[in-house]
Amino acid sequence: MEWTAAPARLATASADFEADFAACLHWSAETDAAIEQRVADILADVQARGDAAVLEYTERFDGLPADSVAALELSQAELKAAFDALPPVQREALQAAAHRVRKYHEAQKKASGESWSYRDEDGTLLGQKVTPLDRVGIYVPGGKAAYPSSVLMNAIPAHVAGVQDIVMVVPTPRGEKNPLVLAAAYVAGVSRAFTLGGAQAVAALAYGTATVPKVDKITGPGNAYVASAKKRVFGTVGIDMIAGPSEILVLADGTTPPDWVAMDLFSQAEHDELAQSILLCPDAAYIDAVQREIDRLLPTMPRAEIIAKSLSGRGALILTRDMEEACAISNRIAPEHLEVSSRDPHRWEPLLRHAGAIFLGAYTSESLGDYCAGPNHVLPTSGTARFSSPLGVYDFQKRSSLIEVSEQGAQTLGAIASVLAHGEGLQAHARAAEMRLKQPRS
Repeated sequence: MEWTAAPARLATASADFEADFAACLHWSAETDAAIEQRVADILADVQARGDAAVLEYTERFDGLPADSVAALELSQAELKAAFDALPPVQREALQAAAHRVRKYHEAQKKASGESWSYRDEDGTLLGQKVTPLDRVGIYVPGGKAAYPSSVLMNAIPAHVAGVQDIVMVVPTPRGEKNPLVLAAAYVAGVSRAFTLGGAQAVAALAYGTATVPKVDKITGPGNAYVASAKKRVFGTVGIDMIAGPSEILVLADGTTPPDWVAMDLFSQAEHDELAQSILLCPDAAYIDAVQREIDRLLPTMPRAEIIAKSLSGRGALILTRDMEEACAISNRIAPEHLEVSSRDPHRWEPLLRHAGAIFLGAYTSESLGDYCAGPNHVLPTSGTARFSSPLGVYDFQKRSSLIEVSEQGAQTLGAIASVLAHGEGLQAHARAAEMRLKQPRS
């Protein structure tokens, strides 16, 4: 069957633009009530019965029977064997990508992840102590496809942050293990790895079982069951974010070859039928050229059906009045991936305030960021880039305030605290400050 893709055609000058634009962006993040209830039951069961429940659900959902959860743990020797057995071209690509991801996150740690302090003139010390989490769990999807890149993007920043124990879970339906995923776990420094997936894997990490250790935080994307489970265990453990469908927004001035842009739109559309690909451009002829390339290239794509449904259902080609307006609309969308495909991307970058990652220039395809550029590919979706950031070293660290008040400083701060505490009616707070004054208040 030959598929066709018909993204919505919008123009900001149209009287119906706002309504059409809102309809294009609409996506319900509400999880099906049946999924929510099923996830709640699984979490409660794993919390109550531990390994026994995990084994039952793994056999039921993944078709993977086992006598014990320990039998589902991947040894370091098995991870290394998977790495050693890779074809040289894959092994070298994996190592090159890991090197770039590590280098970027080491720079990130130096920039924002170090402890600091200073002293007031009276000798009072104030500062911040940055320490890594003790143990984290990373969820790596493994149903419809394998994602070694997700292993690198989750485990390496945790490792750089100083996390000593990184526990990976990855579903292996019917026991089919992907060598690249196992090799990536070896390269990224994963401590322990289990062939577990779904809500039961999230529950095992959050609550701990006789075999799976309890973690402090869970990161990594998954299906609706995984997303629902992460929401429900938040508070017992930390989580990175709740990921929605993947998104790309291409902001083009018409100077990039249109087939490049068409393929960039495909690169997100092929993820999922709910993925969103949008082009913003002030050149109507160029938009027509991109549509022609979509029509020409689509039949050549192995995942043509998914791409066609994604572009026809949620895609859009939007004609803007100028590039300034395109930047303003981009800020309203706050996309996960934002490509500035123009001759002078640095002219427009200062106008762009909200995006998970910004890809500057025609040669910077989003796919490079997914695999090997260095910055993290775990990004906020569904407009949450307005207030959220990419996964990074800082997600695997916590901060403690440092306060050491000198005797001289206690005279100044104590008087201030006394006034405010009395004003709040908290006399013990006030007395604790007053006792340290050289002339205590009566």
